[in-house]
Amino acid sequence: MSQLDAARTGNFMSSFLMPRSQHDVNLWVVPLKMSVGAVLLFALTMIPDTLAAYNVIHLPYWFTMGGIDDARAILGAMMGCVSTVLALIFSVALLVLSMVATLFGPRLLYRFVQDRVTQATIGLFMGAFIYVFLVFLVTHQDSTSTFIPQVSLITSWFVVLAAFSFLVYYSHRVAVSIQNPDAVARIVDDSRRELHLANRRAPGEGRGEPVTPGLIQRQMAEGGVVRSSTGGYVQEIEHQRLVAAAAEADAVIHVLFRPGQFVFEGEPLACVWPEPRLASLAQPIGKHVKIGRHRILKQDSEFGIAQIVEIAIRALSPAVNDTFTGMACVDWLGQTLMILAETPQGGGCWYDSDGHLRVRQRELKLARLVKQAFDQVRQAGADNPAILIRLLNTIGRIAPRFPDGEGRTALMEQADAVWETAAARNLVKMDRDDIEAAWRQTEDVLQELLGPVHPRAQ
Repeated sequence: MSQLDAARTGNFMSSFLMPRSQHDVNLWVVPLKMSVGAVLLFALTMIPDTLAAYNVIHLPYWFTMGGIDDARAILGAMMGCVSTVLALIFSVALLVLSMVATLFGPRLLYRFVQDRVTQATIGLFMGAFIYVFLVFLVTHQDSTSTFIPQVSLITSWFVVLAAFSFLVYYSHRVAVSIQNPDAVARIVDDSRRELHLANRRAPGEGRGEPVTPGLIQRQMAEGGVVRSSTGGYVQEIEHQRLVAAAAEADAVIHVLFRPGQFVFEGEPLACVWPEPRLASLAQPIGKHVKIGRHRILKQDSEFGIAQIVEIAIRALSPAVNDTFTGMACVDWLGQTLMILAETPQGGGCWYDSDGHLRVRQRELKLARLVKQAFDQVRQAGADNPAILIRLLNTIGRIAPRFPDGEGRTALMEQADAVWETAAARNLVKMDRDDIEAAWRQTEDVLQELLGPVHPRAQ
């Protein structure tokens, strides 16, 4: 067996034995941890109750919730109401997920499943039920003794009170999160945060001179190929760890996919130059290039735009016909593009502390993001003059914030496409005049920014 085959076999076995991705969305981890915490809390509160039962310590006379019958009646009532509300919360959560899939699209389901407030609410009520149930079990009376855990009884009252208090905030969170403007704005906020984290350089990373396309082509032609051991979306590339591994091996790693792209099982995932370093870097590449079943916002700027576009397309569909949501999505798409345009990009290259290129991935061009943001919205709103006018106005407003001519050229192409779309439609004269006025205003802004050397400005 060759070194490459051995590396591929090792990657396959590790992916088979280990979880598919650390970013897989789940709803049970936080409730499980809080349930375990409830068991630990019960064990903790039972210590003073046990010591009091053996007369080691004496609790104050006012520290009581009554006799055995009162205690079991209170605990039974608590268990009944907590279990009922817990079932109601699960029903509400399923209803919200169903509404999200209908209004926003299935790709936004993960945002509501991984919502910490929802997970904490379920965990609080599960923990409260487990705690009260355990206290109920140990509260007993027989022919020889009576055990009433007064500390645990008082604690159960506070636990249930905390759970119901948090339920109020959970209801508020659900009511706010299912509103279209809030959902879109949260996507933009998350995209901004993840973009900042993705471009932050680690202590072991440095900066260097841009590499030429000729050098990249030569290294990829001479390098060895690392194939993917599984299929799925590239979710995260741990650049810092790959830079450290490549620096130790004195090699360069060319990752052939950027986060958000789909890679097939057995497809070339990365290229290592020089080729003799392939055996030592195949395992780190398979470990630090995370592949999962779905896309995530981390390091994937396109995915944030795609989520907003999906909301806009559903809003502009004939079944919904929600023009105001569509225009709001156009506004937030412009905000997202402006954030991406003003954030310094590394050109897809990562260097070691000495300035040597160690990791390179496919660069995401700003022009592609512009097409991703506006193409499908323009197509879905082709018969909606309000959407076309909002697209043109947004393009003209964000163009001055774009730092390079390539992005501005892409905006001009989008503006021309909007006008061409409107010209091909059978619109009334007033709407056509409004669209033309918005188009000319946007064209004037773009031509002034691009300068006389641009073909459209001559």
